[in-house]
Amino acid sequence: MAEPVPVVLVEDDPHIADLVDLYLRDAGFKVFQATTGEQGLEYIATRRPRLVILDLGLPGEIDGLEVCRQLRAKGDLPVVILTARDGEIDRVVGLELGADDYVTKPFSPRELVARVRAVLRRADGPSRPSSVLTAGAIEVDVDRREVRAAGTPVALTAREFDLLRHLAEHPGLVLTRQQLLDAVWGPGWVGDERTVDVHVRQLRRKLGEALALTTVWGVGYRLG
Repeated sequence: MAEPVPVVLVEDDPHIADLVDLYLRDAGFKVFQATTGEQGLEYIATRRPRLVILDLGLPGEIDGLEVCRQLRAKGDLPVVILTARDGEIDRVVGLELGADDYVTKPFSPRELVARVRAVLRRADGPSRPSSVLTAGAIEVDVDRREVRAAGTPVALTAREFDLLRHLAEHPGLVLTRQQLLDAVWGPGWVGDERTVDVHVRQLRRKLGEALALTTVWGVGYRLG
């Protein structure tokens, strides 16, 4: 079963939010509900969503337009905005700020789900994804099999590179030693799980403080 796609929904109307939440979850999304612009920005920073659904008419000091403005200043996270029927000016401003699509209230939840899927398809391709993985100050160039720590090239063995690459491909996830062995050494490899620890020590020695690799005692490791 595919892992649910994380989405942050920023909507202060609980009836609309719960309805959208229900339809998105049925469609395979994991929804984090926020009711203010401040809370929305916090969830976007901590929940790592694939997409944001953003009501423009939010209470508080940070409205939806300001949330969209801040998101676009930081990157290209897909945004679908929700607007009132008479909010044409806000809708236009939202699109000019870089929103990917909009839905006018009242709307069909099924239409919203379809638009979310369409925006994600456009965001995912057809262009070839970058071969460079980043984890804090670490850059892993998959195609060139090169690693840079704070911009400085670092020489790794083939196994060390493959281990770092696998960790970088799963940022924030705790990977057990057995999972790392299966992915990097292969499921048929026979040996002590502690060989992972040896290679981790080598990565830490070579990459230093740039490597934000955490040991989860009794379980494994997490990068980022």
